[in-house]
Amino acid sequence: MVEKTITLRFDGSVWCNLDIALRNLDQVFRRILRQLPDKLSVIEWYILRALYEQDGQHASDLANAVGRAATSFTPNLDKLQGKDLIERRPDPGDRRAVRIFLTEKGRNVESQINEATEDIEQLVRGLFSPAEYQAFLGAVTALQTVNSDSVDSD
Repeated sequence: MVEKTITLRFDGSVWCNLDIALRNLDQVFRRILRQLPDKLSVIEWYILRALYEQDGQHASDLANAVGRAATSFTPNLDKLQGKDLIERRPDPGDRRAVRIFLTEKGRNVESQINEATEDIEQLVRGLFSPAEYQAFLGAVTALQTVNSDSVDSD
């Protein structure tokens, strides 16, 4: 196997280079998702995927599942509801809470969402050898545990 030369910008700053990589991948994801019906945004794609895993989630749990603050999540749900992909229903056990459910249309686009997901996964997987990919998945898993509580502030 040929060794790859590692070239990082900004004096090797992990954060800057990770941000650049994520922005590049975000553009690729957007291009793939624009081919879907309703031209989904990346966050809408995340929400639908989370609902395919568990339909009827509380809005706050769904926001947490896709890494967004519940306080700024409503516009995302409004857009999906406007596209007739989800519906909000009151929680019978807690009148203050709302549950989010897929509509029939939302369920009907699942195969297209899954195909787009596989296209994205194959693209990323193709960038690495199998061993590198496993290491990459480990790094992504570790990075997902980082939050604002992980940093000491004075």
